Amino acid sequence: MNVLFASQAVDGHFNPMTGVAMRLKEHGHDVRWYTGPVFRDKLQGLGIPLFPFRRATEHRADNLAELYPERARLKGPRAIGFDGEKIFASNVTNFFEDIRDLHRDFPFDVLVADSSMFIHRLVSHLLGKPVVNFVAIPNMESDPQVPPLFFGFLPPRNPVERALQAAAGLISDKVILRPAGQSYRRQHAAFGQEVPRGGRLTDEPYRCSDATIQTGPAQLDFPRRNANPKVRYVGALLPYRLPGATTDADAGAADPGDGWPKGYSKTLVITQGTVDNADQDKLIIPALEAVKDMDALVIVATGGRGTTALQARYQQPNILVRDYVDFAKVFDFTDAFVTNGGFGGVQLSLSKGVPLVVSGINEGKSDVNARVEYAGVGINLRTEAPKPADLAKAVETVLADPGWKSRARSMQQELNTRDPADAAAAVVESVLAPGAG
Repeated sequence: MNVLFASQAVDGHFNPMTGVAMRLKEHGHDVRWYTGPVFRDKLQGLGIPLFPFRRATEHRADNLAELYPERARLKGPRAIGFDGEKIFASNVTNFFEDIRDLHRDFPFDVLVADSSMFIHRLVSHLLGKPVVNFVAIPNMESDPQVPPLFFGFLPPRNPVERALQAAAGLISDKVILRPAGQSYRRQHAAFGQEVPRGGRLTDEPYRCSDATIQTGPAQLDFPRRNANPKVRYVGALLPYRLPGATTDADAGAADPGDGWPKGYSKTLVITQGTVDNADQDKLIIPALEAVKDMDALVIVATGGRGTTALQARYQQPNILVRDYVDFAKVFDFTDAFVTNGGFGGVQLSLSKGVPLVVSGINEGKSDVNARVEYAGVGINLRTEAPKPADLAKAVETVLADPGWKSRARSMQQELNTRDPADAAAAVVESVLAPGAG
């Protein structure tokens, strides 16, 4: 069958989908991709034809400040609301019209759509095509037992917490996400599509899809009262690696491999991800100050920003600063991972049984980190700018108490019980199976 993948031009949304696309190719399906031109070379390397954005704005990690200079001044709920409207909701019409046009050249049988594109209703209703919702972040579907998005809450334990979270949910729906929701409704109304009033904007991809591929294990989600039968937790969907590759598909630089220094009792890995990594004073520098004098090999991945300056500042023999590292290999001998909470990195860490110290709030990271805390596989510092002393205490706690490693290894066993790409490919194939609804 003809399968069209569609994703934002952002590594964290694109990369987890690559393994599924390649598995479907191996099964004999014709797979093509609609995304930003930034991924042209990667797709060419995978042998997947690209349909680049035409009308849609290409939002990338490296161009948001240029596109929206005012974004840098926003924090907390205002930043979330801005991103919801400008980065996500604003492109819905453009995405759909691009896909409607390319359907003439590639009459796809099923669309595998990044959940953050919010095109599921239009494609399903107006093109009459099956849609598989792909969620590269924690499960966003609302549920009475699940805290509202963006606040980093744990599930409520008493009536006071339930009341607080209910109020926060109203703020999220009626204030933070209101501009995005209004934009979404206006664009659908232009196509004659009425959006039901009940539920939240972030429920739409779940409502309007034939199936949902949810990355991560169910054990890394909160308990739910209402289990959606269309949602399939498939495990850690990691970037596809070409046979014989020495780096992750998104690494872009050679890894030193066996050249790591030996003789240290522990190994720590630190990263601030590939999006919010311009200000290293948020996490990388406080983390280095916290651990630089420990008897540990400290490996830092900058994501390609400020590497030379950081290498000059930290010349200790136990500290190695690189643009990129091959996490899949490095985590094989890592004792703790310090990160701001990108969901892909969290899953990769747990797939190797590595416990975490997480500290991040923006871009939905507070919700990722709350799940890490709830699962007991890492310490959540619940801040965007942790102090070195707090980071040092958290790292020492994770290293000293074997319970953290034990719980991370239990999660590793769960993640490695099946092939996530196989499980996800089966979801896509199931929507066109005889009798599929």
